[in-house]
Amino acid sequence: MKKISQYNIFRAFASRNYTYYLVGRSVSQFGTWMQRTAVVWVVYSITHSPLLIGVALFAEQFPSFIFSIPGGVAADRYNRYTIIKITQITSMVQAVLLAVLVITGHTIIWAILLLSVLLGIINAFDVPARQALIHDVVASPDDLPNALSLSTATASMAQLLGPALSGIVLSAFGAGVCFLLNAASFGGVILSLLLMKLPAYQPKKTDKKVMTEFAEGFAYIKNTPDIALMVAMLAIVSLLVLPYNTVLPVFAKVVFKGDASTYGYINSFVGIGAVAGTIFLASRKPGAHLKKMLFISTLLMGVGLICFSQFKNFPAAMFFAAIAGYGSVAQFTISNIVVQSDAAPAMRGRTMGILLMAIFGMMPVGSLLIGAVSERIGAPATVLAQGVIAIAIALLFVKYLTRPSKKFRLK
Repeated sequence: MKKISQYNIFRAFASRNYTYYLVGRSVSQFGTWMQRTAVVWVVYSITHSPLLIGVALFAEQFPSFIFSIPGGVAADRYNRYTIIKITQITSMVQAVLLAVLVITGHTIIWAILLLSVLLGIINAFDVPARQALIHDVVASPDDLPNALSLSTATASMAQLLGPALSGIVLSAFGAGVCFLLNAASFGGVILSLLLMKLPAYQPKKTDKKVMTEFAEGFAYIKNTPDIALMVAMLAIVSLLVLPYNTVLPVFAKVVFKGDASTYGYINSFVGIGAVAGTIFLASRKPGAHLKKMLFISTLLMGVGLICFSQFKNFPAAMFFAAIAGYGSVAQFTISNIVVQSDAAPAMRGRTMGILLMAIFGMMPVGSLLIGAVSERIGAPATVLAQGVIAIAIALLFVKYLTRPSKKFRLK
């Protein structure tokens, strides 16, 4: 009988450290999606305002943009293993504080927003270190693209099941229990880190200032056109299209006349598409034309959003929500593979930090924009416009995305 790592789609499991890494992150990501769903639902239940949903998402994401510079540099300069342990412990504390607020009846919007800001700052250091650590725990460089795709696949699986579970827990026990379950999930990452056997960390000596090192990262990307164009496209999509999740609570409560469970189901069908997309990317053969896949996926995302916005029949709308999810997942997954595979080792943390700036800088602003527009023209018209914009972006970058792809290599 074949070992699981002998199958092409699971070949990264040949690395023991990566297996521990993936299992730990998977547990944590389920909790993260439960908390994210619960926070948005609590804010909407109290305020009934799409704009304030955008504010809540902005509060979590924009600090990650502001602190992405020191976060990216820290991932290159310091022990990533230690950074992740610290971020997991502080994330656990943040989730417990949210639970205490809700369970004690102090669901004050400003306090929820303040804790969301704290989580955004934590993520600014956690995500670059976590993404760069994948390179350290994968034994063979040839398995890196597969490892990145599998990591995204587990995140998509969490996006599929986490919101549905959150909807059930919200209805039965309340948001406080969702936050406590998320706090407990961080133990999975901490345990996986303790089980890993990594080489002794060698401190890196440098006299350069943080801003000098990060400026080097920008100069490096400027001189690497494939990475620069990928970051530019991701930034535009993150600003104008990916924040469609801002108005999903409105679809659940107003368009489909549902409750917290309905909101969880919508997120889960988006997750079904995302899982399908990441499994497809993980199973692709080395040398596949990733940019062409991104072009097709962006078109599919646009079509999915257009149709989702117009169908009032819930099952039909969920089919197109899954199509949108399928297209959405390729945006970060493929960008991540390109950056991780092409970036020089000394620049990997900083280029990941800049890539994350494209998301964390644009998505929170996009959430505010989409929330404000939705209050004026309604959620269906807003998502319809986002679908049209997604197709326009794909056509704008069509020459870059369909030209012959260079073979990715580790430098």
